[in-house]
Amino acid sequence: MADLDLLTQSLARNVKRWRTERGFTLEALAARAGVSRGMLIQIEQARTNPSLGTVVKIGDALGISITTLLDWEQGPKVRVVPAEQAVRLWHTDAGSFSRLLAGVEAPGPLEMWEWRLMPGESSPSDPHPTGTVEMVHVTTGELTLTVDGAEHRVPAGASASFESDTPHTYGNEGAEPMEMIMAVSVPPVR
Repeated sequence: MADLDLLTQSLARNVKRWRTERGFTLEALAARAGVSRGMLIQIEQARTNPSLGTVVKIGDALGISITTLLDWEQGPKVRVVPAEQAVRLWHTDAGSFSRLLAGVEAPGPLEMWEWRLMPGESSPSDPHPTGTVEMVHVTTGELTLTVDGAEHRVPAGASASFESDTPHTYGNEGAEPMEMIMAVSVPPVR
């Protein structure tokens, strides 16, 4: 499939997904974005390639980035952020700082957890409700994160985010304890 076809299909899928998650009718999104209802229908049915300006307006109206709207990866998405790619937003000469470790678009409740897994231990999880997103930041050791059968290594200092509506397991295959901070965003009940 050509790149343009992939983008058209992913835009159709993602506009419909985020419009539904936000609880917007076609009319409501059209009004918020300043585009016609007919244009939205054509986009959601993958029958048009709108201008970049139109995509920006729709993203702004949904409160999500263009990158999210055009994301064409299939299946559970896992994004590992290496420690050196965390963004330092500010710092002082005395050593104070803040770093943005990872972020995701999420519409509902958000939980934060502290985890510790001893060497050789793991904790499996059943799929959460559709739209649930998790973020982890490993502070000690290395996490073996398995999402829908695919294994991902997340070393100390790195972060990962993933859609957790498929089976997933947190594991420690290393020789030292693994500690992490985890945030879970569950979509609101409609």
